[in-house]
Amino acid sequence: MSKRRVRGCAGLARAAAAAAALAAAAGCGKAPRSEVVVYTALDRMFSEPILAAFEQRTGVRVLAKYDTEATKTVGLVNAIRAERNRPRCDVFWNNEIVNTIRLQQEGLLEAYRPKAAEAFPARYRDAAGYWSGFAARARVLIVNTNLVAAGDLPRSIHALTDPKWKGRAGMAKPLFGTTATHAACLFVALGADKARQFYEALRDNGVQIESGNKAVAQSVAAGRLAFGVTDTDDAIEEVEGGRPVAIVYPDGAPGALGVLFIPNTLALVRNAPHAAAGKLLIEYLLSPEVEAELAAAASAQIPLNPGVKVRPRVKTPADVTSMDVDFSKAAACFGTASSCLEGLFLAR
Repeated sequence: MSKRRVRGCAGLARAAAAAAALAAAAGCGKAPRSEVVVYTALDRMFSEPILAAFEQRTGVRVLAKYDTEATKTVGLVNAIRAERNRPRCDVFWNNEIVNTIRLQQEGLLEAYRPKAAEAFPARYRDAAGYWSGFAARARVLIVNTNLVAAGDLPRSIHALTDPKWKGRAGMAKPLFGTTATHAACLFVALGADKARQFYEALRDNGVQIESGNKAVAQSVAAGRLAFGVTDTDDAIEEVEGGRPVAIVYPDGAPGALGVLFIPNTLALVRNAPHAAAGKLLIEYLLSPEVEAELAAAASAQIPLNPGVKVRPRVKTPADVTSMDVDFSKAAACFGTASSCLEGLFLAR
């Protein structure tokens, strides 16, 4: 067993022990024999072991519904909407933030201020307690170093519109997952008109549309694309797999637009059937031990709790300029951004 795996197991054990302590602190005395239903968009290979450890130590049975690569978070969000009159889900563990806030804006989430969330920066937790952010990913460029010289690395998302890269860059369809979240944030950061012009120029420059962020990273690693936009979890897999790629944090210099960091989010569903167990699970998932475990995993999630003492394998908001975006405004203009991008990319 690798040293990283040993450390990971130890981290899970500590996190599970913390959850058991939380159960006792809540006045349970003995770990509760109940259940909790969680809908999770984080890849099953990363979320399932953590949920299993929580179940083992607390005695709370975890019933998990996972997303699929094809539907991203959309399937889970639509399931919560469809179940609004008779909720089945207690906790929504989303791997992005905008769709979580859209559920809040639709009145489908319950306010809850986790004790564990107090340690996180204010920008990553809702002031009213409707969601809590943790374990982020960054939107980055992955570049094939065999095809792009070190002195010619693209440094901005606007490189996607540069004629010298015509037909040689790629991204996932900007209608789902973090690519859609990125688009909504750009509509806020740049303004709707400039954002629309950016995506029109991107389309006209022949940017290749891939099935997902992982497909973008794999196409760059294989040399089918010179570079592309993806998430750090997909990019680091290619880097640590020994492929000829490099990660560029676009617009991360001082005074630039900034790198977009997208946190995982946790939310209690309104009228959740197992609200008490749901709150216990949220406290557990926000523990430093769980963030440390997610950072040590292959996906290299970025801890947002300053108390997490691990060295991330990717850059964090402390290392580069981060995009200053109001996620609530991004959620509010998500529909506008989606309508625009459907017209540009739906047929591709």
